[in-house]
Amino acid sequence: MSDRTLAAADTQSPGSPAAGAPHIDAGDAGYSKDLKSRHINMIAIGGAIGTGLFLGAGGRLAGAGPSLAIAYAVCGVFAFFVVRALGELVLYRPSSGAFVSYAREFMGEKGAYSAGWLYFLNWSTTAVADITAAATYAHFWAMFSDVPQWILALIALAVVLTANLISVKYFGEMEFWFAIIKVAALVIFMLVGIFLVVTQHDVGGHTPGLSTITDSGGIFPLGMLPMLMVVQGVVFAYASVELCGVAAGETENPEKIMPKAINSIMWRVGLFYVGSVVLLALLLPYTSYSADQSPFVTVFDKLGIPGAAGVMNLVVLTAALSSLNSGLYSTGRILRSMAMAGSAPKFTARMNKGQVPYGGILLTAAFGVLGVALNYVVPGEAFEIVLNLASIGILGTWGMIMLCSLLFWKRSEQGRLKRPSYRLPWAPYTQIVTLGFLVTVLGLMWWGGGVGRTTVNCLPLIAAALVGGWFVVRKRVTALAAGRPLD
Repeated sequence: MSDRTLAAADTQSPGSPAAGAPHIDAGDAGYSKDLKSRHINMIAIGGAIGTGLFLGAGGRLAGAGPSLAIAYAVCGVFAFFVVRALGELVLYRPSSGAFVSYAREFMGEKGAYSAGWLYFLNWSTTAVADITAAATYAHFWAMFSDVPQWILALIALAVVLTANLISVKYFGEMEFWFAIIKVAALVIFMLVGIFLVVTQHDVGGHTPGLSTITDSGGIFPLGMLPMLMVVQGVVFAYASVELCGVAAGETENPEKIMPKAINSIMWRVGLFYVGSVVLLALLLPYTSYSADQSPFVTVFDKLGIPGAAGVMNLVVLTAALSSLNSGLYSTGRILRSMAMAGSAPKFTARMNKGQVPYGGILLTAAFGVLGVALNYVVPGEAFEIVLNLASIGILGTWGMIMLCSLLFWKRSEQGRLKRPSYRLPWAPYTQIVTLGFLVTVLGLMWWGGGVGRTTVNCLPLIAAALVGGWFVVRKRVTALAAGRPLD
């Protein structure tokens, strides 16, 4: 079957007679199945532990105090709902196009187009945040302190891009070891932190324990409002949880691997995110942390252990590179799914000999280069600017996943589809409540003023860009759906 025939099958309207037939996504053709169970499990971990925790937690602790742990817990529950909903869709039909493919099936090409470009907005801006974080971490060492931030950002992008273009097997191995390093570092930190709290060992002139929190204003030292204001940044911290759904299209036996990987995300969130923030709050007053340094590095720096802060800084640098690696991987697959249906540039459908969709990866990397320029112009504000733009993309992506899940549930109730045994619990209420939460986060971004309000005010421009882009690609989408030759 040709790609054009596949594309035609892929864009059947939901109400057509063939709507109950197995759905085929043209973008799934040509991939290898080289990702193993250990890769998927570690990709799930890597998606739940990233730059948002290792770097972002410092500034958020300084701004909200120990209440940050509550924000992480609440957002973690909704992140789990999102990935659980995606997991049910993956078990129904694995696809490298992931939620873009499901949007195409349940909402048509306009839905797939919107979902795909919102996801691209998410990861293209997250790539900028990641290279900014990597450059910030590198400045910790004296040998890099005089190197301009934009040069370090460019080096980080070049290294990860090169590795990502080789093959999915190399991506899987890289993410496997990145995740091992991140988890090992957090486990060591938590063991050290627990030991310091239990033994009341001095940390930078402070005695760790509950008194560190109570003597600094309690759980809400600045009130509840700051906790609400950091929610959008916390959502950014969970931005990669959907990655395992994209990777499912390049693994054997996803029906066996995916449920285990997804279910484990919940306890990882509780242990690593909430547990780490609680320990950070017990070890040092919230005023000791800052947005300029990883909070984990701050703790080891205060302990005065020779080399410990440097080692932890290397770990958080690894986390930033891991996130960048994941973003290039996922957008490459998503853009190829869109290009095969006509809603993304043709070159993003191209694959190299390693069965890697290099066109889409290079497009995302090009936006990373714009991030290098941003680091040159406003190095001190680059991270916060792109974090807010990425949050818009994340909210849009999560919203699309839950809408697809809701429509999937509705069709199953109509008897048109059969839900797998692995399901999102409490449907359809879970989807509705999660969508309400996402709208609330958007409202909090606007209410908080500053860069967040400016970002929300840009929504009409983003919507206009999506509408304008649709008018550019709709003829190509229609032609591919009808199997007609293109100009």
